[in-house]
Amino acid sequence: MQHKEGRFQGLDDFNIYYQVWTPDKKPKAALLIAHGYAEHSGRYGNLVSYFVPKGYAVYALDHRGHGRSDGERVKVNDFHDYVVDLKTFFNIARRDNPEKKIFLIGHSMGSFIALLYSLEYQKELAGLVTSGGGLSDPKEPPMRPQPGVKLSSTMLSRDPAVIKAYDDDPLVYHGPIPTELAMFSTAARLFDTVTQIKLPVIIMAGNGGPDGARSRLLCERIGAKDKTLKLYEGLLHEIFNEPEYPQVLSDLEDWLKAHL
Repeated sequence: MQHKEGRFQGLDDFNIYYQVWTPDKKPKAALLIAHGYAEHSGRYGNLVSYFVPKGYAVYALDHRGHGRSDGERVKVNDFHDYVVDLKTFFNIARRDNPEKKIFLIGHSMGSFIALLYSLEYQKELAGLVTSGGGLSDPKEPPMRPQPGVKLSSTMLSRDPAVIKAYDDDPLVYHGPIPTELAMFSTAARLFDTVTQIKLPVIIMAGNGGPDGARSRLLCERIGAKDKTLKLYEGLLHEIFNEPEYPQVLSDLEDWLKAHL
């Protein structure tokens, strides 16, 4: 396995950090990761360790305002700024893999970024994977955090080691959730627009929290004919970091194989 780090010039001249893991042989396809709120590209070790030895290249960036990238922590002028940066990163992955399929994997907030990206560039993708995302019914009260509320690490995983690593990680944002976080208004808009997404999609989530119901709604609303819903009983938000992650990644591998 080979690992490299780099930076590219994102929107407004922000320096955006990224990592790439490649197999020793020519990759069969590339997986492009859009991580979740407050975290960074380095928290996908289980996915990297599973897929790179199986012949996949893995590309992951730190969104603006996250990890090692420029920007005020977890804040963005417009949620679409994430999409602009992701397009530049996709072009890097495409340059490196001119003849290979590229699959986009979006986790949590990254799933909203991935859905927005797919609305604009789905013809460039071989498939879409969402983890811990989904939609909320616009008839329900919109998600809004109370001022000063912080994200609880205990809702991420049932593995104490994952929780401790998250809490001790200096690259994770541990401050209060901004009341006007752009993700919330974006999620509401996606309820109507995901009907335009037609590329193959697998929607994955744990059923141990609200992600299950939200993922079911996304599966109902998304316009793809080739769509798969995988829910895991009892698993929490970060299904790639739960004790059962080998089964989750095996299911994802089966889906990827069917779409190569």
